[in-house]
Amino acid sequence: MDKTRFVIITGLSGAGKSIAVRCFEDSGFFCVDNIPSQLILKFAEICLKSKGKLSKIALVVDIRAGIFFKDLFKSLGYLKELGINREILFLEASDEALVHRFSGTRRKHPLNISSSILENIQAEREQLKELRSQANLIIDTSDLTPKQLSNEIVRSFIKRKYQNIQITLISFGYKYGIPIDVDIVFDVRFLPNPFYIDKLKVLPGTNKEIEKYVTEFSVTQRFIEVYFNLLNYLVPYYLKEGKTYLSIAFGCTGGRHRSVVLINKLARYLREKGYKIFVKHRDMNKEETKIKNDL
Repeated sequence: MDKTRFVIITGLSGAGKSIAVRCFEDSGFFCVDNIPSQLILKFAEICLKSKGKLSKIALVVDIRAGIFFKDLFKSLGYLKELGINREILFLEASDEALVHRFSGTRRKHPLNISSSILENIQAEREQLKELRSQANLIIDTSDLTPKQLSNEIVRSFIKRKYQNIQITLISFGYKYGIPIDVDIVFDVRFLPNPFYIDKLKVLPGTNKEIEKYVTEFSVTQRFIEVYFNLLNYLVPYYLKEGKTYLSIAFGCTGGRHRSVVLINKLARYLREKGYKIFVKHRDMNKEETKIKNDL
């Protein structure tokens, strides 16, 4: 079963699972949508008996299964006993994005425990919390077009090297909210802020002058030494536990200066260690227009 890929596609209703299924089908996976969790074992047995002929399976399991969804964790446990290394792709989006999608299509939420779409979404999010914690990859589709989501699934999940770990590094501003799709979040607002230096405030964190300012302080240097070494120590243990995707976020006030500098330095550090790194500066450009108008 070393070359077999047995994928569970799941997540919030309206988050893009139908797009994900098409991606897997186009990549040669045998796909089944909305399968009762009890049938997962049947597919596992077929996979084992096929002697490699059926080596790529993707099953969509979600809240639509109703009472059958409750048996999912038991089925996942059996897969492990059979020696099948299952992978979980979990799709989610913000409450606002999901409400907008359901309102735009006039679809009923499959949970349907309330007349309020928002209450159904929040209830489903709570019910899927444990499953989310077991996911190999979590994708927040709030700001992604269908094409962007397809590309992200193919790049980050379908075409990744087996038993390798992909690390996504995100800078953000606390004033815009904490990213919902990250494993580790660290607050760097304790570092000296170049925003209060007139000649620096208009510059982004990618600028060399900003990097020099943020990193010249001993508190920053000590943080880099301690925290980067800690992450280098932890990542192999995530990989050992079968985690194939890890997301780390640094946040400052506006997400324009300090967090950007630290994320870029961490990216260079981890790339030197041989890890595959993707960087996203979520909020770096949001403050630019406001800052220029204030000047």
